[in-house]
Formats: sequence, structure tokens, C-alpha cells
Amino acid sequence: MSEELQIAKEQLDSHFEEELEDELSSTDIAEYLKTIKKNDDEQYEEYLEKLDPEVLGEVAMEMPDHMIKDVIEILPKDKVVEAIEELESDDQVELLKYIKDIDDKKARELFNELDEEDQADILKLSIYEENEAGAYMQTELFSARSDESLESAIQRLKKLKEEGELEDIYQLFVVDEENKLKYSIPLYDLITCNFKDTIGDIVKNAPEDEYKPHFALDSDNIEDVATDFQEFDLSVLPIINSSGVLVGRITTDDIHDFIQESATEQIYNLAGLDDEAEEEDDTIYKAGLSRASWLFLNLGTALLSSFVISFFDATIESFVALAILMPIVSAMGGNAGTQALTVTVRKLALGEIEFSDAKYVLKREISIAVINSIIFGILLGIVSAVWFKTPMLGVVICSAMIINLSLSGFFGAIIPMTLKKLKIDPAVGSSVLLTTFTDIIGFLSFLGLATWILI
Repeated sequence: MSEELQIAKEQLDSHFEEELEDELSSTDIAEYLKTIKKNDDEQYEEYLEKLDPEVLGEVAMEMPDHMIKDVIEILPKDKVVEAIEELESDDQVELLKYIKDIDDKKARELFNELDEEDQADILKLSIYEENEAGAYMQTELFSARSDESLESAIQRLKKLKEEGELEDIYQLFVVDEENKLKYSIPLYDLITCNFKDTIGDIVKNAPEDEYKPHFALDSDNIEDVATDFQEFDLSVLPIINSSGVLVGRITTDDIHDFIQESATEQIYNLAGLDDEAEEEDDTIYKAGLSRASWLFLNLGTALLSSFVISFFDATIESFVALAILMPIVSAMGGNAGTQALTVTVRKLALGEIEFSDAKYVLKREISIAVINSIIFGILLGIVSAVWFKTPMLGVVICSAMIINLSLSGFFGAIIPMTLKKLKIDPAVGSSVLLTTFTDIIGFLSFLGLATWILI
């Protein structure tokens, strides 16, 4: 038995024996189950069946698709339904979406077994588009009217917490008779107030606008909501509809998940990959086919670069050193462009820049690229001149480096900003376009200058 497997089994055995407060996190359990599944299917199923429904739902959220498939095939339907009901509404929607992708019929069966309240919440959240704030909110929240006493509100909160209906409560949302959001009071303020006072009295005695709520519309873009969380250091944000009615809330863990998913998607897209194609449960054929489409495009751009080189075959034949140094120019240009591209895509993703900031972004990235191009151009020029005992070769490669790196900085910034302006994901295809430009410019500048100066 491998050491990794032994540790996984010991940790899970400990998990089932310890008290609730000593339990592993859902992420830890999912990782240990993943390790055991790779080595011992029988033991894996045994541990899976031992999971309590209260834990199972959270663990399933951390599992890859092939393990979620095990959950719905191995475990009794009643247990899976109970596990889904233990989740908050936004997580219920997400888990059912995962299950639907695996087995649509099974997802419908599980949904039909849920209680009516959970079904209503899931349907309510499912109507939102993927990029809308409403798709990320949870309907569970702590609200009260102005005429309710603080004592009564706290007793309700205590009961809801004991019943497991509410988790991670940060604020009390004050609503009117039509459930329209009026105020938002932090819990740490409430515990210092007189419990006999009404919520209205507490608001009235506070400084003006003290409890004015910071909110978002359910139709707002989730990227804008994430920006608000970071800018205002929020722990929770109430969500209202176009009529001002309180419909849910978004918490920091929801935003954390969104940012993590976005970052992962950006990384995959920069490499020309479909995020889902890299899931562990995908077959080699499926993953390979997904990657092949981008490799085919890369092949086309590589052939284009080779076509450019073919124009200078006589120059290369008469001066062999050019063939040795040529890849350095294109590689350095590609790296410089990728640096500018990565920084620009990140800033676009975080909402730190828009197309209107193009002048500032281009000025900054080109300036950085020019400075680096001069430094490395001179360095490589000296090395080349000494290496091949041809001073003018050093001049050629130095000049080509300055041209290519400078333009690489320009294209690394302008390509993603232009794609964003055209409402295309700036990460998708940017690297392929950039590589095409940097290779062609590098070869043209280096071989063109060589033909002009050396031949």
C-alpha cells in the first residue's frame, strides 16, 4: 500500500470517529476519496456510503464529474436528495447542474424528490443568465420589519440557526410590508442595542445613513458585483429585483468561487484549451480532440511564419549564423508579448481597465518593452558579434530585437483590449494571434535587415 493511500485511509477513518468539530473540511474529504478511488474501489465505495448527508452535499461540490457520477449511482436516491436539501440554495442549483450534465434523467428525478420550498428556490435561481448576480445569490437570509422587536428577531435567528436553515449570517436586512429593502444592520451593532427596542427604533437612533444598504440588482453583471466586494471590502451583499424587493444575498464565499472559476478559465483560455476538457474524467480521445483544434490553428500560423522565412532562403544559405540566431529573436519577442498579454488580460478580467484606457496601457507596455529590448538587444548583439566575429551581425540582431520586442509589447496589449471591445473573451485566441504577429515580425525584421546589411 502506498504511503499516500495509507494517509488517506487513516484520515478518513479518523473523520468518521471524531466529533463534529474535529471533522475534515469537505475539500479534504473529496481529496482523500479521490486518492482511495485510484487504488481501492471497494474501500472507496465503503467510505462514500459512510458519509453523512450533511457532509455529502458539500463534499460532492468539490468532486470532479466522474466521482459525482459515483455518488448518484452508488448511493440511495433518498440519501442524495437529503444531501442536496442540506445545501444552501445556490449550491443546490450548482450541484444539480453538475448532475444534469452527467445524467439529465437522474437530475430530474432528484429534483422531483426535493421538498416544494427547495424546488421553488431552485427554479427561482435557474431563470438567471450565467453572468447575472441572481445566478450566484442564495435565497436564505435574515430579514425583519421595522415594527418587530430586536428580541423577537434574535429569537427567530437562533431558531433558524438551530434548524440549520441559515449559515454565515453577517447582517439583518430591514424590509417594509412589500419586502422592499430599506436598511442593512451588521450583527455586531445589534448585540449592543436594547433588545426591547424595535428595529425601527434602532435605525431612528442611529446617525443618518448609518444603515443605508449597499446592494446590487439581480440583473447586474457578476463581474461588477465581484469588483464591489473587493473595492468596499464587503462580507455580504443584498440582492434586489427591479422593484426593490429583497430576493437574496451574495456572500464572500460565492464571490471567491466565482473569482477562482474565472481565473481558471482565463488560464485555460490563454493556452487555447476548453476548461471542461481538462477534467479528470474526460477520455484521452476527448481531451486530445479539444486540444487538437487549437494545435491545428497553431500549425497554420507556424506554416505562415515558415512561408515568410522561405523568402530569405538565399540569405540564410549565404550566412549560416542567421539560422542559429533566428529562433532567439522570435522567442524573445514571444515572451515579451506574453508578459504584456498576461498583465492586460488580468486587468481586463478584474475590471481595472477598459478600452478607453488603451492609450495609457499601450504607453506603459510599449515603454517597458522598449527598455527591455534595448538592454537585451545590446547584450545579444555583443554576444553575436564576438561569437561569429562579425560586428555588423551584432548590429542586425540588436536592431531586430528592438523592433520585435517593442511591437510585441504593443500587440500583447492591443489584442486582448480589442477582443474585449468586440465582446469576445480576451483570453480566447489571444496567445495564438500574438504568436503569429511576433514570429512574423521577428523573422521579417531579422532576415530583412540581414539581407540589407550583410548580403
